[in-house]
Amino acid sequence: MTALVHAAVSIVENIQLARQTNRIRFHCPELAAAIRPGQFLMIRLPRHSDPLLGRPFALYDTVLDDAGQPVAIDVVYLVVGKVTGLLADTKPGDLLEVWGPLGNGFPDYASIDHIALVAGGIGQTPFLAHVRDLLGTRGYGGRPPRRAAQNVSLYYGVRHADLAAGVEDFKRAGAAVHLSSDDGSVGFHGYVTQLLQRGERPQQLVGCGPEPMLRALAEVARDWNVPCDVSLETPMACGVGICFSCVTRVKQGDGWDYRRVCVEGPVFDASEICWG
Repeated sequence: MTALVHAAVSIVENIQLARQTNRIRFHCPELAAAIRPGQFLMIRLPRHSDPLLGRPFALYDTVLDDAGQPVAIDVVYLVVGKVTGLLADTKPGDLLEVWGPLGNGFPDYASIDHIALVAGGIGQTPFLAHVRDLLGTRGYGGRPPRRAAQNVSLYYGVRHADLAAGVEDFKRAGAAVHLSSDDGSVGFHGYVTQLLQRGERPQQLVGCGPEPMLRALAEVARDWNVPCDVSLETPMACGVGICFSCVTRVKQGDGWDYRRVCVEGPVFDASEICWG
């Protein structure tokens, strides 16, 4: 098990990617070397007691130095609440309190011809590092690069065109990007799961986004008889499994039981979740 890194870190940059969407970069070589795609970290603003607790943020990607060593972390966030509003006001040189890596991360896939990553809203954020990892262009968590998929598609749904964040990042990483929007302002006019069903059927599905989207994705996977993993966006308090505030129901035998999203997740087999 990877040791938990808990540190005060310095912000390198904080830039806007899209409407209400920023990317923050901070220097932390220990965390950058340890974290893997699908894992997350907690961020807290020092000298603030409101909010007192940290908030979870997915790894967007790690940043390499000139020698190819990971030294910094990129996190993409939607400015919607008190913490993200405070984050949006931070400047290079400001300090953050961070701890991680947390969660189980994405499974180790292998020998897949085509894998489709399906994102809704801010759900694209765990997928940039995942694309690089799947295509074998980068290694994470101390692992050497290893190609697990020949082709990676990103199906990315947003409410409006100006909320689509990081699209060029995914294209440069080697993913085939397919966009949808609720209002038709960019890409396919409709839900991202509807767009997915118009494309080539993959051998593996991975999703992240709002629960209704993930529920619809699980139904597509069941109809297609394709395995599907989902990264849940459940709100968290402690991030380390103590408070049990982030539980989700999973199938167990003829019934169900609770699992902590921060520890047993955030990535689960979609077929094992009780979607309600």
